[in-house]
Order: sequence, then structure tokens, then C-alpha cells
Amino acid sequence: MNRFLSIALVSLLAIPAAAQRGKIDINAETPEGQLLQQIGTADDAAKKLALLEEFAAKYPKHEGLGWVYGQLQPVYLKAQQYDKVFPVTEKLLQADPSDSEMAHGALKAAEAKKDPDLVMKWASATSDAARLAMASKKPAEEDEVEAWTHKVDFAKQVETYTEYSLFSTALQTSDPAKKILLIDKLAERNPKSQYLSQLEEQKFIAYRQLNNNEKALEMAEATIAKNPGNEDMLLFAADQYLNVKKDNAKALLYADQVVELMKTKPAPNGVSAPDWEKKKQTILGLGLWMSGMIQSSQSKFSPADKTLREALPYLAGNDQLLGPALFHLGLANYRIGSGKTTDTQRILDALKFNTQCAAIKGPFQTQAQKNIAAIRAQFRIK
Repeated sequence: MNRFLSIALVSLLAIPAAAQRGKIDINAETPEGQLLQQIGTADDAAKKLALLEEFAAKYPKHEGLGWVYGQLQPVYLKAQQYDKVFPVTEKLLQADPSDSEMAHGALKAAEAKKDPDLVMKWASATSDAARLAMASKKPAEEDEVEAWTHKVDFAKQVETYTEYSLFSTALQTSDPAKKILLIDKLAERNPKSQYLSQLEEQKFIAYRQLNNNEKALEMAEATIAKNPGNEDMLLFAADQYLNVKKDNAKALLYADQVVELMKTKPAPNGVSAPDWEKKKQTILGLGLWMSGMIQSSQSKFSPADKTLREALPYLAGNDQLLGPALFHLGLANYRIGSGKTTDTQRILDALKFNTQCAAIKGPFQTQAQKNIAAIRAQFRIK
């Protein structure tokens, strides 16, 4: 006569496993039952792994297979046999799509492999399983309530963890295309995730690395609208509107914003004072230069003169910007000084700035030389 032993075989985590792998009836007089008993009592990890794999290979349709897979997964994880974790987990989720515990194990394997594609896949699968678990109904049977409560509580923690996993992997990956996909996956899973705001600059930089300036500008403007405190995004937006979109109004708006920001912004955490001062000088020079050039192109010569004079100390050594700045300062002072009443000092300044511009090789050099001759002739300056 067959003897049946009913034993509860719990998972390696201190949380009751899914019903399919939590409790099975063992016929101790059958080969498969005897093998299950050997697995349950095996102390040596290598021996237990061999027995589990033997059972899975010999009895692929046995009712205890879910329990066996549930035991195999953490063993594979511990042994760093990550590629074996995924097929086992897929089979477990086919049996119980709400098994967030096992899905989480596969996510940890994906993280260990540092594979962004696998992280995205298993973050989604784990989140799906967790949401199913959280939406499950409370059991009517009192003896099942505790296991259900643990399962739901664990699922809540896992759901939060999937967001962190995508966030962490996005920070670590050096592939800009993968970084963007990870951030988009996080936004898809939870548009209000606490981690999204921390990844805005990362996504902006990734678009820049891919030379996708249209998307980078879209990202920059969306971020600036919420928090206009990122000098790199402000400067990029100003440059795009000035040189690509030819929208001087918006370019001037962003250029002025970045100048005002850099005049008061302290060094960010982790940035040394000398490094920050160097960056500050560079951005102030660029911002003021753009503003002054736009003002001059709009024939707003008094503001242009003031802005470009302020820019000059920051442009020292950068002839590519210094030449145009000096030329437009010469133009602004000539226009101001040659009004209804001649302003001699302005005319002398116009001559000075054109002379300085003429000493710099570039597209403005020849015209500056002509301006010098014209000013001297018009105002009889030797």
C-alpha cells in the first residue's frame, strides 16, 4: 500500500512561496517522491543543485516541478549561473504570473550581468508580477491570509525596487541609446517616479552624445520650464535658437537667463572651486556674447555696448568670439557717437574697438580695417 507524506517545502526566502511551489504531496514509494525527499534533506549545495536539475530533467510534468524550479532559481543566483535563472523564472511565471519573488530574482540576475536589455525586460516582468500580486483578492480561508499578506507586502517593495533598478542601470550604462531607453522605460512604468527628475540631465547628455539636438532641445526646455537652474541646458537652448532655429527672441531669453544664473549660482557639490570658476567664466562669456550679438543685430546699440563690454574680460584668448564682439562694439559705439550730436568719446571707442578687431585674423578683420579708415576720414582723426 502506498504511503503519502504531505510536507511543506518553503522557498529559500522567508516569505511563503506561491501555492504552486509551496506545498505538495509526496508519494515516498515512487522514484520521483524519493528524489524529492533527497532534495529536501540535502545539506550540500552542490549535491542539492544536482538533484534539483536531475528531477527537472526526469519529471518535466510532475506537480512538484514548480517547487523544484523555485528551489533552483536562488541556487543558480548564488552560484552566479545567471543565464540559467531566466528560463527557470519564465516557467515559474507561466504557472503563476503574480510570483514577484521569483521575477525579482531574475531582475537581480539581469543586474548582475550588467545587461541593460535584460534589466528592462525583467524590471517590466517583475513590475507586472508585483501589480498582479497587489491586485489579488484576500483569501477566504483564514490559514491562507498570512501567506497572501506577505506576498502583497513583498510585491509592494519589489514594485518600488524595479524603478530603482532602471534608475541605477541608466546611471551606470555608458551607451547613450540604452540610457535613453532605460529612462523611457522608467517613465512608462511610473511617470511620477521619484527617480525621473534625477535622470533629466543624463537624458539630455545622452541626446547630445547621439547628436539628436532636436530631442536634446526638447528635453532642455521641458526641464528649464520646471527648474531653470541648469546652466548647460540654458546655454544649449540659447545656442540652438541663435544658430539653428534663428529665433533671436528665444535665444536672447535663454542667454539672459544663463547669465543671471551664473552670476549667483554657487559651486555644485563635488565640483572644486577652481573648476567651477573656470566653467562660470566660460559660460558667462558665452551668454553675454550671445546677448550682445543679438542686441546689436536688432540695432539696440546701447544695450549691446553695455553687454559686450561686460563680456570682454571673459572672452580673452578666445579669438573666435572676441573678434565679432570687438567688431560689434565698434559698430555700436560708432552708431551711438555719430548721432545728431557727435559724441567724441564714443567715436574714439569705435576706432579703438575696430583697431583691436583688425588685429585678429578672422571674417571681421578686413571690414574692421575699412571701418578704421572710414572713421578716421569722417571725423578727421590722424
